[in-house]
Amino acid sequence: MRSDKFFLTAIALLLTLGVNGQKRDKYEFRRNLPVYADSLIADLDYPLAWGNSPIKDFGLWKQTARQKVLDCMLAPPPPAKGYDLKILAEEQRDGYKAQKLEIRLSRYYSVPALLLIPDGKGPFPAVNALHDHGAHLFIGKEKMIRPLASEDSLVQADAQAWADNLYEGQFLGDYLARHGYVVFSADAPMWGERGQQEGALRDRYDMIAGNMMMYGIDLSAYMTYDDMSGTEFLASLPQVDARRIGCVGCSMGAYRAWMLSALSDRIKAGASICWMVTTDEQMSFKYKRTENGGFANCFPGLRRWLDHPHVASLACPKAMLFVNGSQDKLFPVPGVEKAFATMRAVWQSQHAADKLETEIWDMPHSCPLKAQERVLRFFQKNL
Repeated sequence: MRSDKFFLTAIALLLTLGVNGQKRDKYEFRRNLPVYADSLIADLDYPLAWGNSPIKDFGLWKQTARQKVLDCMLAPPPPAKGYDLKILAEEQRDGYKAQKLEIRLSRYYSVPALLLIPDGKGPFPAVNALHDHGAHLFIGKEKMIRPLASEDSLVQADAQAWADNLYEGQFLGDYLARHGYVVFSADAPMWGERGQQEGALRDRYDMIAGNMMMYGIDLSAYMTYDDMSGTEFLASLPQVDARRIGCVGCSMGAYRAWMLSALSDRIKAGASICWMVTTDEQMSFKYKRTENGGFANCFPGLRRWLDHPHVASLACPKAMLFVNGSQDKLFPVPGVEKAFATMRAVWQSQHAADKLETEIWDMPHSCPLKAQERVLRFFQKNL
């Protein structure tokens, strides 16, 4: 009995030491990166990038590179036979109607979403508003569209606090709806009403993403597949002009916006606020950061073929807006400038330089009112 008790005490002590930072003299990882990160970066030559690839026909290159991205996204969720649309709640707002929906985007699952429809006679231009990450998973779609009055008071308060913090108090989706756009926003997997029973715990995201890979699927890819399917749903609505659909997002939402623009022919214009960089800067030891990439924007093996700006360039010659902040600690300015230069070269090669707008503003990682106004002007010009 004593030996069992001693054994359990010893194990508990070892576990405690591990949790509290027990260290060995030798190691292979630091600051969440392998110590040989520079060597890994040096070996990335992006053979499928436009200009590196032996394919000289731009249309054929787009087809080939897009298929490589889809291959790295692993198996897609099986499609549903229909959207099985359910309107859960509805309210009239100043100049537009707000609805809470549930739509079936896969045979596996239904997705909660919010939809804003302007008053008057359509069809209207439309925007898929893609929410951010923020290490805050309790809300998703409610970061982009103000929750309905029938929603839980905790969700309402949390959404307003998030809007105050990142969006200078304004819900971007409602702002666009007041200016005549149908706006759609859905929870990404692991956010809002697609989270986990145990609660919105950020540290569980990576564990669950790893578990999903055990099924042969990629959690980040499911987010992108859902963004594509959600856009198809948006195009199917009678209030929407399917020829004029755009997308917008900040932070992870910005990543989702250029990914969606690259992979969906439905998207005619995309706006990305605060997410663009090159891997050599993002994944290096040059900066005093402990957050680099992560499962939320990771497709297995894709970096061996294409970097972020190469994938975004699959959107060429569409109209695209990229705004990053010079004070953004997540995306080093040298990496942003390299990425912008890479994309500009692609649009220029296709005589579409006027369709790509890249800007670096004196701001932190955020989407303030002036950025939202910039997005609106961009959509007014291109949708």
